[in-house]
Amino acid sequence: MTATSHPSPRALRIALLGYRSHPYGGGQGIYLKYLSKALVNMGHQVDVISGPPYPHLDPRVTLIKVPSLNLFESPRHHAFGLRAKHLLSWADFMEWWSMLTGGFAEPYSFGRRVNKLLKNKHKHYDIIHDNQSLCYGLLDLQKRGFPVVATFHHPITHDLRIALKSEPRWYMRALILRWHSFLKMQKNVVKKLDHIVTVSAHSRRDIARDFSIHESEIDLIHCGIDTAEFHPIPHIQKIPFRLMCTASADQPLKGLKFLLKAVALLRERYPQLSLLVVGKPKAGGYTENLIARLGIGDIVQFVSGISTEQLVQHYNEAEIVVCPSLYEGFGLPAGEAMSCGTAVISSNGGALPEVVGDAGLVVQAGSEQAIADAIVDLFEHPEKRAQLAQAGRARIESTFCWNLAAQQFTQYYQRMLQQRKSKA
Repeated sequence: MTATSHPSPRALRIALLGYRSHPYGGGQGIYLKYLSKALVNMGHQVDVISGPPYPHLDPRVTLIKVPSLNLFESPRHHAFGLRAKHLLSWADFMEWWSMLTGGFAEPYSFGRRVNKLLKNKHKHYDIIHDNQSLCYGLLDLQKRGFPVVATFHHPITHDLRIALKSEPRWYMRALILRWHSFLKMQKNVVKKLDHIVTVSAHSRRDIARDFSIHESEIDLIHCGIDTAEFHPIPHIQKIPFRLMCTASADQPLKGLKFLLKAVALLRERYPQLSLLVVGKPKAGGYTENLIARLGIGDIVQFVSGISTEQLVQHYNEAEIVVCPSLYEGFGLPAGEAMSCGTAVISSNGGALPEVVGDAGLVVQAGSEQAIADAIVDLFEHPEKRAQLAQAGRARIESTFCWNLAAQQFTQYYQRMLQQRKSKA
């Protein structure tokens, strides 16, 4: 499906909120980029209100920047990120103090700043749509009369459990708990928001369980893939025995270590084997040390900060894309690879089987042997690899394209407004 304009029953003024919207790494900036574009294609007027790092957007979408201290990107140590002028802002002070003490207050601070921004714009937006900040500011906006909906991709409680399980040192476990203290805010907000949407049936079940709400209170609208941008490129030749993975290298949740161990198992069998990882490992961190211990540094390459065009080229060059995550609320890299017509091997972590379906190989999460066996299967059977590549593209076009998501959101927004009107 191509990104073309569609008539809308009623053109809406929509504000999409993102407290942190990195254009390349992580799904939040990607979600804002493509959902806003698809909504504009439906005829809506869309503003993205975002904290730094800011997303890359379609030129028809207005970006409203909400500056923060952005301590993660500061060239100086975050302890020196506060200035005297920041003491006049509770949001600035809380962002600084929380990080100084091991916490994460960006979503909270973003909510305060957005409330201030929209204080005199009650009639400016028909819909305010939050992207996973789940901050107290949303409740304030809802009380002030704004129709508010939040997309909840997956419960971070799952990330917390995996992080704690992967860390044997008690003092590091204490720091992990402190970092995730924002979950208390999210749990309070989710229970009080009128409208919650998630991106997969698996996430809906997990959110309901971990946040003590009923599944019926959570609506489901799948993420999409921009099939016009992520597409097969016939003239690009596959690199023989090239594997590819998109992962935050040092996050245990992403399961990269199991793929690296699988590569180590296979390197003697396939001398031309190589792995391209879209991500950036921490210098001297776990991933770099593991690669050194496995002796595979010469066949593993990392790239980061690349353009969408470069990412699409890498997907097309790979013979197989592997998604080894222990948990995903949706699994955008799997969908992007399938949309590019590349065969996918996916773990059964979280919602990944929901995305991949029978158009890829699904293996047990956390098993390097299962990943290695699936890689051998596809290397040894090129006709099967080609069949999965074709089936993957067809599945994304029919089920997970952004045009379909935008149509579903348009209907959802209209229902929100109709319910609001009937209660008035």
